Amino acid sequence: MANQFSIFISRDGGNKKYASVLAPGQHEGLGKSTDHGISSWGWNLNGQHSTYHALFPRAWTIYDGEPDPELKISCRQISPFIPNNYRESSLPTAVFVYTLVNTGKERAKVSLLFTWANSIGGISHLSGNHVNEPFIGEDGVSGVLLHHKTAKNNPPVTYAIAACETQNVSVSVLPCFGLNEGSGVTAKNMWATMVQDGQFDRENYNKGPSMPSSPGETHCAAVSATAWVEPHGKCTVAFSVAWSSPKIKFCKGKSYNRRYTKYYGTSKMAAKDLVHDSLTNYMLWEEEIEKWQNPVLRDDGLPEWYKFTLFNELYFLVAGGTVWIDSDSPAENSSGIKSIIADSTKSNKTEASVVHRTALNGSDTSADDPSRSASEEEGEESDTFENCAVNSNSAGPTNNDDHDDVGRFLYLEGVEYIMWCTYDVHFYASFALLELFPQIELSIQRDFARAVLSEDTRKVKFLAEGNSGMRKVKGAVPHDLGMHDPWHEMNAYNIHDTSRWKDLNPKFVLQVYRDFAATGNLSFAAQVYPAVCAAIDYMDQFDRDNDGLIENDGFPDQTYDTWTVHGVSAYCGSLWLAALQAAAAMALQLGDQSFADKCTHKFVKGKAVFEEKLWNGEYFNYDSGSSGNSKSIQADQLAGQWYTAASGLPDLFSGEKISSALQKIYDFNVMKVRGGRMGAVNGMHPNGKVDETCMQSREIWTGVTYGAAATMIHAGMKEQAFATAEGIFTAGWSEEGFGYAFQTPEGWTMDGHFRSLIYMRPLSIWGMQWALSTSKTILKPPQIHLMDRTPHVVNSSHNEAGVKKIATKAKCFGNAVFHCSC
Repeated sequence: MANQFSIFISRDGGNKKYASVLAPGQHEGLGKSTDHGISSWGWNLNGQHSTYHALFPRAWTIYDGEPDPELKISCRQISPFIPNNYRESSLPTAVFVYTLVNTGKERAKVSLLFTWANSIGGISHLSGNHVNEPFIGEDGVSGVLLHHKTAKNNPPVTYAIAACETQNVSVSVLPCFGLNEGSGVTAKNMWATMVQDGQFDRENYNKGPSMPSSPGETHCAAVSATAWVEPHGKCTVAFSVAWSSPKIKFCKGKSYNRRYTKYYGTSKMAAKDLVHDSLTNYMLWEEEIEKWQNPVLRDDGLPEWYKFTLFNELYFLVAGGTVWIDSDSPAENSSGIKSIIADSTKSNKTEASVVHRTALNGSDTSADDPSRSASEEEGEESDTFENCAVNSNSAGPTNNDDHDDVGRFLYLEGVEYIMWCTYDVHFYASFALLELFPQIELSIQRDFARAVLSEDTRKVKFLAEGNSGMRKVKGAVPHDLGMHDPWHEMNAYNIHDTSRWKDLNPKFVLQVYRDFAATGNLSFAAQVYPAVCAAIDYMDQFDRDNDGLIENDGFPDQTYDTWTVHGVSAYCGSLWLAALQAAAAMALQLGDQSFADKCTHKFVKGKAVFEEKLWNGEYFNYDSGSSGNSKSIQADQLAGQWYTAASGLPDLFSGEKISSALQKIYDFNVMKVRGGRMGAVNGMHPNGKVDETCMQSREIWTGVTYGAAATMIHAGMKEQAFATAEGIFTAGWSEEGFGYAFQTPEGWTMDGHFRSLIYMRPLSIWGMQWALSTSKTILKPPQIHLMDRTPHVVNSSHNEAGVKKIATKAKCFGNAVFHCSC
């Protein structure tokens, strides 16, 4: 709560004063004048005249006449999230631009105060040895550095808070104040100084580093920016916060340098340079952000709710536990883990044989490693790496193509499901990265392509069935890139044996082909093609009757991991057919006629079987079994068709079947659930009752709803698409909803109970935008749908910087303040 902005206003020679923390609303336990901490501050805004507008990566907080009725205050918040800009978008910084408009007849002396605690929470919050240090930088930028010593030998963090001095704005600092009565300068003393003077002593800049904090003590810092605002005049004041945390350390010991260190180095003083560059460049960042967003905002054909939800769902790319590293190899292996990589040649493909060795670490116990107690109960070989041979060309991050080097990128499935880059979910979310940061998307696909060709023979116990198996089977796409040792120890998920899942391998082939078709990057295609072939060949074992179609195995062997499937299924079957068509197209474009023929033959056979077993005249049944839900209407039954259309490939089925199935989903899964105001329920019986077979069949999944809407757009059903997706906005984001803004969950039930807040899958709303954009740079595919095997020659040039262009349009939320009409 000490991290706040506050304002101090003086008029009429000091006879009229206002002072308040700029935090609207009631705050229980605060506002106690006898306290020496932040409770003694003025928490005086009731919020009745304050509004917040979000359009990620920017936001506007407007205080209209609070606390001074004659002063309008606007705070514009900016984060450098700029599509196709891999430098600025990696920077750990934010800017807050205050605009002050004096509507009164008197000059007003206005001081804005930025306070920050030297803390990252957790164990080190009160552990002591934290130091604050004032600084004066170039171009009028000055502030305070807060050096934080973390616990358990984790990498240190340095914060910088700063403001920019101009001709009309003076900046002063208080390098250190405390929250307890025994502090040299207390929070109460600091507030009193600001009320009295509106600024701090300029001599504070000369104080140097503070004494280290004592255990149990919190050091805070303050930056004040003071300006005179003339009657009916306007003034702008800019603040910034940045943090330098150069290393990311994972639980099993490996550390990597974060991406921003490529440009700013690993010094803790980088935070000072970051705030400087933020305060001198933020207007350029805003120009780039507006160029990106305006075509969508100005498109009168798009619903208003869609425009804002589209951009705001992107919060997950920075708030979803994101890790973006720079170097190709670990900065250090602090637990003694070593990787020995030896090149070898096999089948004309360069692979690497990676052998891990580790000294047993006393701290590597089940108590410290939650994944071990759940998934490594098969004996000490799970803790010792000496018996682990990972034959792969990527057990760790490697990339030899400089022009493709954007580091390595990880993001969590969700803050409750802590697994990196969960692939069955990335299938939905990846449209956002492909649209905005295509090189990161290709980097993730390269990681999974290398993982496909690797194996990890360590034994893992699977919780649902109670059996054991290999951690990573060669040819199987991993469920995730791991948790405690990403890239090196994959498949943190241990409920089921995902090497038996039926959706992961088809999803890999579909994503790779879509990305290739969108970027035209032949180098990427050639790199991942061996994994594509392996992924297709691996699935042959699940076509037990040799009819070209895979069968599910009577357990939840796909992303719906509590929803059992028997025999042929609409979800996995459509994904498989789409993957066969995509693999054949890719093979032809890379000159592999034999593999294209194989995939095409399977596709033609499998398509006929799929339609015969599942099409009931209106939609595709859930599966070909005889269970009570086999005829359920699954919202995700056309997942394969979605990707087929998004990749520019011929439709899997006739237009009549596609439209009929989508209309059935709309009429039943969407409109029969609270009148369409909650999204699409995963399963619905043909009698109009929700499928209560399991937890997931009765849930409404946000990301699946957006995916179904995207499929509708591809099929020319825009009205139904927006009505379907609007249910997610209404239930999750609108004022009448459940209050899930900026924490969109995986799903909710009809009574609004959520599961897994802050989840990856809702990024699939960008699949809708992909479908809406008519000028995608999509390769024309070879015509293989009807056994036409004529190779197609593609241009060898590729463009990852701008995958596609979107039509133009402009709306509010510019740099000007108080002009928003939304």
